[in-house]
Amino acid sequence: MSHIERNMKWLNEHRLIYRRLPTTDVPTIETKQYMFFEDGTYQCYELFRSKAKITTFKSLKWHLLVLWYLNPQLSPDMFDDLVEIICYKPNGFVSFNISTASIERIMHEVYMSDLDKPPTNKLRKVVFKPFTGLTKEQKLSIVGSLIGVTNKIHADDIYACMIDINDTGQKITIRRISELLGVSNRTVHRHMCQDLKREKELLNQQI
Repeated sequence: MSHIERNMKWLNEHRLIYRRLPTTDVPTIETKQYMFFEDGTYQCYELFRSKAKITTFKSLKWHLLVLWYLNPQLSPDMFDDLVEIICYKPNGFVSFNISTASIERIMHEVYMSDLDKPPTNKLRKVVFKPFTGLTKEQKLSIVGSLIGVTNKIHADDIYACMIDINDTGQKITIRRISELLGVSNRTVHRHMCQDLKREKELLNQQI
């Protein structure tokens, strides 16, 4: 997959928010480098953190919903400009060409959505703060030490590990998940439902 650098100029010039730490969820543990939520949080939005492109219409709509939700000050005209920038393939946000008709359809669906309600989000257990200076390996080590503190694991733990591995730009494997959780490969396999397997494949396709 091509890794053309994203053209973030317009978003940054208009000071758009595309990353936000949890606002009301209280972390179980908080340090200068990270927040750990034992039960997870859905309030962490981190768009464009990795080099992965938007590869589906479903993902495109979600990104647009999040951008509008995080930036309620956007006027309809500004949001239209934002959509055009995101959907223009040479800008590096999407991996496929999008027709004018498809753009108009997605914009209509976003306009019709209830933006007072937070968009569906991925569960996170470990949220790293900006500018920590930590390497990918250090972050994964912290994730493993926090999530793998118990011998009992759940599907949410596996999913959280998958997201963190994906964020570091590495391929998700059973071995990496098991090392982070401190369990055997067999234990991970036993807790990998079909939904997790499909999500693993989708995330790896973005690397």
